[in-house]
Amino acid sequence: MEALNKLAELSYALDTFYFLMSGALVMWMAAGFAMLEAGLVRAKNTTEILTKNIALFAIACIMYMLCGYNIMYPGEAVNSVWPGISFLLGEDNSVEAVLGSKGETYYSKMSDFFFQVVFVATAMSIVSGAVAERMKLWAFLVFAVVMTGFIYPLQGYWKWGGGFLDELGFLDFAGSGVVHLCGATAAVAGVMLLGARKGKYGENGEIHPIPGCNMPLATLGTFILWLGWFGFNGGSELKLSDVGEANAVAMVFVNTNAAAAGGVVAALLTAQMMFGKADLSMTLNGALAGLVAITAEPLTPTPLVATLIGAVGGGLVVLSIVTIDKLKLDDPVGATSVHGVVGIWGLLAVCISNPDATLKAQLIGIVSIAGFVFIASFITWYLIKLIMGVRVSEEDEYQGVDYSECGMEAYPEFTDSSKG
Repeated sequence: MEALNKLAELSYALDTFYFLMSGALVMWMAAGFAMLEAGLVRAKNTTEILTKNIALFAIACIMYMLCGYNIMYPGEAVNSVWPGISFLLGEDNSVEAVLGSKGETYYSKMSDFFFQVVFVATAMSIVSGAVAERMKLWAFLVFAVVMTGFIYPLQGYWKWGGGFLDELGFLDFAGSGVVHLCGATAAVAGVMLLGARKGKYGENGEIHPIPGCNMPLATLGTFILWLGWFGFNGGSELKLSDVGEANAVAMVFVNTNAAAAGGVVAALLTAQMMFGKADLSMTLNGALAGLVAITAEPLTPTPLVATLIGAVGGGLVVLSIVTIDKLKLDDPVGATSVHGVVGIWGLLAVCISNPDATLKAQLIGIVSIAGFVFIASFITWYLIKLIMGVRVSEEDEYQGVDYSECGMEAYPEFTDSSKG
């Protein structure tokens, strides 16, 4: 019996450590989002977008600790739709508390919180790029409080907390819907209220490209996100401490990487056929699209099928970015296409490889998440607009929000030293 307990403790320690290291990898994705967005906006808006990214991460951590985690994973839910509200984290689990009657082991509750909190920040990071270059910093941060503390956790409870979507059989392994579609839908609501950047669209429907200022930085950010995604998907297996789980984690890593590669090649080829050029920004988004597509189910496909799922996402994201631009929804980084449109594809693609998936359950999940998040986000954005406004002045937008919102510029040597 003592030997069994020692083995159980070792398993507990290993799974807890794996959870924590996976969370650290996902936290590193915050750097990826910051670099990607900083590279895809204009130089005069770089400091502000970086400020958003570090501030939203801190807000997400605090709000999820205060109430978000308990909403998403309630001890006793009111019902399958509304979990109820309680505040602050409880005591960490002891080894005795997590040993099951048959000797099975779990992981520290605090490691679970840490892993989940970095997911919340990822969802909020999706919003920051879509509303870049014209939104007030403090309006964005107020929305981050509501998004990370209430909107994200409530829809997360429906699936991962054992709510009605989980009961229906809706499948979302690591968050194509719970994280990515959620973040993209909140972004769409903000973009609709905010409006496009000045000069983006002409009076006669012309679309004027506004290139990013630093493509090397955007490329670095994409590679960082690619790396972090191994923690995102791999950690979502939740365990590592036996042969079956270790093999599952290995398959998740391989499929995650394969889908990203498929997304890159498909986006590159699609851009070449549509524009006659190998568009780097589309190619970078193709990598992210492949990753988003496989996130809903990275375990059951074969590596070839995972590559094809990612490739469909990579081709789809190019078409989506062009289409959304024609609808005059100005998204500087393509976040709504990468995380929203391809997130939907990823949820539907679960049916290709997982025999437990049903199209009905997946569609109900998509509609439920997108519908709730859009309505809740639109109301929140609208109230913020009424109270404090959401858009900077035309003069500040022309000058750059670095100067008006942060009082400093990322590349001062490239600016007019006589200004101000």
